[in-house]
Amino acid sequence: MDILDLTLTGLSSALSEKKLSSVEITKAYLSAIEKDNGHPEPIHAYIAVFADHALEAAKKADQRIQSGNFTPLTGIPIGIKDNMNLKGFSTTCGSKILEGYTATYNAAVLDKLILQEGMVPLGKMNMDEFAMGSSTETSHYGITRNPYDRKRIPGGSSGGSAAAVAGKLSPAALGSDTGGSIRQPASLCGVVGLKPTYGLVSRYGLVAFASSLDQIGPITRTVEDSALLLSAISGHDRLDSTSLSIPPKKYALKEGLKDVRLGVPKEYFISGMDQEVKDNINATLKKCEEAGAKIVEVSLPHSSYAVPTYYIVATAEASSNLERFDGVKYGFRAPSQNLSDLYFKSRSEGFGSEVKRRIMLGTYVLSAGYYDAYYLKALKVRTLIKMDFDKAFEKVDFIIGPTSPTPAFKIGEKTDDPIAMYLSDIYTISINLAGLPGISVPTGFTKSGLPIGTQIIGKLLDEEGIFNVACSIEKLPRNISAVN
Repeated sequence: MDILDLTLTGLSSALSEKKLSSVEITKAYLSAIEKDNGHPEPIHAYIAVFADHALEAAKKADQRIQSGNFTPLTGIPIGIKDNMNLKGFSTTCGSKILEGYTATYNAAVLDKLILQEGMVPLGKMNMDEFAMGSSTETSHYGITRNPYDRKRIPGGSSGGSAAAVAGKLSPAALGSDTGGSIRQPASLCGVVGLKPTYGLVSRYGLVAFASSLDQIGPITRTVEDSALLLSAISGHDRLDSTSLSIPPKKYALKEGLKDVRLGVPKEYFISGMDQEVKDNINATLKKCEEAGAKIVEVSLPHSSYAVPTYYIVATAEASSNLERFDGVKYGFRAPSQNLSDLYFKSRSEGFGSEVKRRIMLGTYVLSAGYYDAYYLKALKVRTLIKMDFDKAFEKVDFIIGPTSPTPAFKIGEKTDDPIAMYLSDIYTISINLAGLPGISVPTGFTKSGLPIGTQIIGKLLDEEGIFNVACSIEKLPRNISAVN
């Protein structure tokens, strides 16, 4: 068997049946990463690879399996987006300003996956700086490439995580989603990406971008794998004040679309949507209908305000959260003559242009004289967006549509046009504002072989429901025009 072709569930079975060892699996992935690094155009999914530590962790996992004290995830490697703290290892958030910082504690999700479940951390994944971007081009450590076409972006900000899973450099990875940063790269890389209900997964140990929007979630090859990982990382955490007071849950999948009401927002079919993306979602809807689903048109009338609302709320929160990075306490410190000079130079040299842009926007909308006109108004619109979903869910069970308006675009194509870049998340942003769960599942390819994803949005805490719909769609024939 080819180890790199196995899903999480496949690896789990092979480990429990003693057909493979964790060391064998880990070595296979480390070898794949090393091989990719030697490619003329490497995917560059990782900022750091923990080769020695991973092999030691794999040996311990094998001992645990031999003793019979293991879980379905024990011994399986995983990639970690580099905005989650892993004790003893660097956390950079893709930024120069955190250069040299070593985490002193574990993120809650890593305590669960590594300490409790016994998963093997392969390394830290590349990302847009401080998760600000839609293409993984803003990282201080260089761009990440799409495995389907290395001249194109993998999406962002969890582009390293999605590219690693798609490029067989990790069987699964963790990402974070503030406005689509799990689902959009999952769509562009042809993998499964889940953004859970806000508060379902602890954010403790996740470096904050926008605290009321950020959520950790899995990026995997299959819906079944996504459910397996979410079962391990969900549940209440007393160290996270936004964590929901609910116990962990084991998500069981049940296929079938018969009589499931799928709502299609009429506002999602806009000018600017790529024709092949439009054809793909129409073909997917037709197949769902043939499988017994009921397709219902719904309206989300405030959808057009989602992007500007998001970029007011998110930048305001980012301005506050990133205030702590000043060159004094940790990370990069620029040579300076006095304290004021230290602040100015460290932040000027440590932050990239996109992060500076968002900090300035956030500071502006929070400033005296503009708070009511921008930030307060954005909060009111955010409530209206949430009410749109509530009303739509009175008519339907789930909402379905494209994940991204376009397939993966070329590297450098939108770097000089931030507005065009921001619109890449037009279908994903609104559910972060509403706190809802959403999943992107691959449903086909363009004529040139680029992946296209479909997004399923559910009611609060209905992850099991969207898993069931996504799993059913995953089993349908793909809308393939050409295979890369």
